[in-house]
Amino acid sequence: MMKVKILIALLLLHLTFLTGVCPRRPREIDVKTGEMVALHCPDTRYNHGDTKLFWTSYTTKKMDLTSNMSSAEQIQMGILVHRTSLVILNASVNHEGNYSCSLGNASSQFWFRLTVYTTEREYEERNMYSETCYTQESCKLNCPDVNIPAENTPDITSNSIIWHKEGESLPKASYFPKVEKNDQGVYTCIRSYLYHGQIYNMTFTVVLDVQPNKKSGETAILSPCENDVFHVDLGSTVMIDCKAVMYSEFDEVFWLSGSSFVETNNSFPVFYNNTWEYDTEGIKMTASLVFKRVSEEDLSKNYTCKLESVYEPASFVTITLAQKASPFSVSLALGIVGIVVVIAVTVAVYVKLKMDIALFLRDTCYNSKSDGKSYDAFLMCYESDTDIGLNEDDRKWLESVLEERFGYSLCLNDRDVLPGKAVAEAVLDCIEQSRAVVLVPASPDPGPGSGLLSVIHAALVERQTRLVFIKTETTEVSRSGSLPENLQLLGEAGDCVTWKGISSTPPSSSFWKQLRYYLPAPQHAQKQRLLSQTTYQDDKC
Repeated sequence: MMKVKILIALLLLHLTFLTGVCPRRPREIDVKTGEMVALHCPDTRYNHGDTKLFWTSYTTKKMDLTSNMSSAEQIQMGILVHRTSLVILNASVNHEGNYSCSLGNASSQFWFRLTVYTTEREYEERNMYSETCYTQESCKLNCPDVNIPAENTPDITSNSIIWHKEGESLPKASYFPKVEKNDQGVYTCIRSYLYHGQIYNMTFTVVLDVQPNKKSGETAILSPCENDVFHVDLGSTVMIDCKAVMYSEFDEVFWLSGSSFVETNNSFPVFYNNTWEYDTEGIKMTASLVFKRVSEEDLSKNYTCKLESVYEPASFVTITLAQKASPFSVSLALGIVGIVVVIAVTVAVYVKLKMDIALFLRDTCYNSKSDGKSYDAFLMCYESDTDIGLNEDDRKWLESVLEERFGYSLCLNDRDVLPGKAVAEAVLDCIEQSRAVVLVPASPDPGPGSGLLSVIHAALVERQTRLVFIKTETTEVSRSGSLPENLQLLGEAGDCVTWKGISSTPPSSSFWKQLRYYLPAPQHAQKQRLLSQTTYQDDKC
């Protein structure tokens, strides 16, 4: 390698002595011996008027290829000069060396370095192009149009392109309607040109890589903007296209990894290749950076696509790779969020509708079993002020709705307590036979009196009997300590339901819903179902 560098340095020094100027870095062009190659002068100032363009060869000796050279002499030398193109028809080692084109001023010379390879393998190793297609999709192989004669070159006719696959003798089609994995491999395309009855060829090697269907997300083709971050999957194949419009074939687009050049050899895990397209706007070049399998190391590097131009200042864009969030992680996060939302909605609905849900399930699904009790509830009145107690009509309505509308079996002091017993004993018997006790405020008190409340409190605590304490709105807003101590203790021991006067009388009101929720389900479920079919008006008769 050191010897090669020394030879190039001596050659450039020799050219400097010959021309009097320091030449630009020559454009490297490779050709296989016996094949055609075209050199195109990129000077855009050339026109078809009086301006004359000169081609000079620095091979075995310096030679002017355009001045006073007839067509016959050009054919004898195996070259064709037409406008901005120099076509070497049949390359040999004698054609190897440096060439320049200029408008006559040595300072505007453009340089080419032509290397002629005598072995096919060495040529293919340095000039191998790649194509990537995806299974079950259409695929067309493109034969490179690098260093080919211009379309308007006189007397040169382009023939059809012939494709061969390595290891197969018959020609192959370049189009696959649905490419398969077994279609991948090394292909050779041959461009042939007819000139004065002679066929001249140009051979290119294309490596077809067939990847899984790109819809699977394993392969991405991306285009960078300045300081882009591309999110990719580890282990996936990624291609990043960097596109530029150039006005000279001496302009270059290439990729850097940090400060090092990315290789163009596709045997490396990360490489790039260039493709050209000529149109009226200029030369459109695409430098494709390819990651065969994205690794952790690739994520830690910066990659720069740089354009070096002979007319404009250099420009570049830098990109980095970042790992995509795992689909599993995204799905898991979405699942957790969904579960949390469902739980929150369920809790909110339950808090708001828990009484309705409980009563619905109780009415439709629950069949109570006998626990030896004779009554579902014992209704006992306690004395209250005239302004806040239930009057006689309200109490009768309370008893009627519970028994006839909702099917409860009630123990009532004025109906079910046997005469002859002591009051306290009779009340305790009712409590013993009832599954719950409902304390109802009354004015005046028609029952055994509030003096028994302390006895009832002790019995309720001892038997762990369910207690429902009915209050009125006036009681709710009364000052703390305004109720007798025994009532406050009972109110704290049980569940409280507020009677709101006329608005609580309809069986559909919230008062009845809360009262039924705190009471146990009626023992006589069948009786309840039959009675619930009877229609009651919402107002008292």
